[in-house]
Amino acid sequence: MPSMEKFVHKVAPIVLRRRTTLEILAFRHPRAGKQLVKGTWEDGESAENASLRELAEESGIEHATVVRPLGQLPFRGIRQHWHFYLCHVPCQLPDHWTYFTQDGGGHLFGFFWHELHSPPDHSWHNDFRRALTFIHRQIHETGTAP
Repeated sequence: MPSMEKFVHKVAPIVLRRRTTLEILAFRHPRAGKQLVKGTWEDGESAENASLRELAEESGIEHATVVRPLGQLPFRGIRQHWHFYLCHVPCQLPDHWTYFTQDGGGHLFGFFWHELHSPPDHSWHNDFRRALTFIHRQIHETGTAP
């Protein structure tokens, strides 16, 4: 794990699909607004493995693979450093589903697809609004959209 001792390192596995526009996988947290999958990068774990573990734990998606890193974004106010990884899921995912995660005492997350070019509205958690802007820029600058 990279050093930045004062920061907690998080991984965010990013799943995209192309319909009429490019869409990103997101979910509604029952108490914290719309978000992207994200979780703690544990000691002794590679960032790629942490991303795939978090994707499975929070969404139920298994058998995904990491395509490539998308970049990193520090959140100084919450003392976190987020590492984004573009992931590929080998099957077609539904438009909507719910998944009960054990994280944080257990929550029912409602998954959906958000058009990546659409600005996030007020129902998105603030940190994830910033993350969406960052991801949109990274995808379009590198031209690696599916």
